[in-house]
Amino acid sequence: MLAPMTGPVHADDVRPALDLPSAGPEPLPWSTALAAVLGYARGRRPLRYRSPIEREGRWVQVPAFGHDRFDARPVPAGPLGDDDVLVAEGLHGRLDPDGWTAVRTCLDDVQPAAEALVARAAGRAFWELPDEELSVLGEPGTVGAALRGLGELPDQRARYVVAALHHRHPALVPLSNRASWLQTVPHLREGDSSVAAVVHRELRANPAAFAALEVAAAELLGRELTRLRLHDVLVWLAGTLRLTTAVALGESTEEWRQRTAGRTGVSR
Repeated sequence: MLAPMTGPVHADDVRPALDLPSAGPEPLPWSTALAAVLGYARGRRPLRYRSPIEREGRWVQVPAFGHDRFDARPVPAGPLGDDDVLVAEGLHGRLDPDGWTAVRTCLDDVQPAAEALVARAAGRAFWELPDEELSVLGEPGTVGAALRGLGELPDQRARYVVAALHHRHPALVPLSNRASWLQTVPHLREGDSSVAAVVHRELRANPAAFAALEVAAAELLGRELTRLRLHDVLVWLAGTLRLTTAVALGESTEEWRQRTAGRTGVSR
């Protein structure tokens, strides 16, 4: 049984938990979510490296997850192009030559649809859109219909295209990959335009928690991650059994130690 806390209550202790059915049956404590996001961005893992000119290799620390290779990359200027494929590779891995060509061609093909999607949103973030924009009852021409047209089941080409578009429009285009799709698709309801409707519903159900998470993550990382990206990170970590690892990595960082310095723990 937890003993009563003594001393001041830290702000994290009163943050609302995140109710994310696509991430698991139990609400995710807010501080756990923040530690996981920090671990995703700052976590490192050891890798044995040996260049062709070295006789012996050496251990190096490399990013454990995709933040530095994807989120931290600058947004390319101009129409969708080669740089967007490189950004998407930072999240999903290198493409073979044929795959690279296919994704690059697809980016040319979806440029008009992407522009129409942005115009339809009219400056609103994904979580600010009304429910009708993610319902088949509002089609045609909705944001949900446009997103579904980019590829529902995240095959290789579609997931790279969506990653490129998310990087261009991180507050509007949800990321899509097989793990998060499998986590999300069981929560579809009748009338949903696609799994994007599930993401939309979960974001709108947790506005205070995600708003606070956006602010806290930006303070720790020195860069903003939209709640759309934060949702994707948490669902992906949960669905791939990496959540515990990310939390441990986050709690071992200097940023976390500084943030929690002076907190009064609870005794058992």
